[in-house]
Amino acid sequence: MAKIKISISTSDGKVQNLEVEGDRAQTLLGKRIGETIEGTSLGLQGTNLKITGGSDKDGFPMRRDIHGGIRLMTLLGKSIGFKKASKGERRRKLVRGDTITEDVVQVNLKKNMIETQSSPKQVENI
Repeated sequence: MAKIKISISTSDGKVQNLEVEGDRAQTLLGKRIGETIEGTSLGLQGTNLKITGGSDKDGFPMRRDIHGGIRLMTLLGKSIGFKKASKGERRRKLVRGDTITEDVVQVNLKKNMIETQSSPKQVENI
């Protein structure tokens, strides 16, 4: 069974860390960066969560521009997975695709605003 660590961030800069396994972790498998999931699938009532990234079992970051759950050597400038030391520097680095698979051990999520009939409001309780 998959065991995934989850970091949920809010708009005020706070982060809550959870660890899910079993059926709750299975709901994340196959999802991609940028998709929105309901918090009830993770045991969080009344929240919508957006997948913003993650890393695999060896620490390689997930990138939105690489499709699928594969690892790929790609040429990177200043972006996720590489910090350049000098102007114009680029390097070939190993990164993971944008789909959550069994190899992903950590997922970053962001709380979304929930639309109500009167106006959108920020969910405070996780």
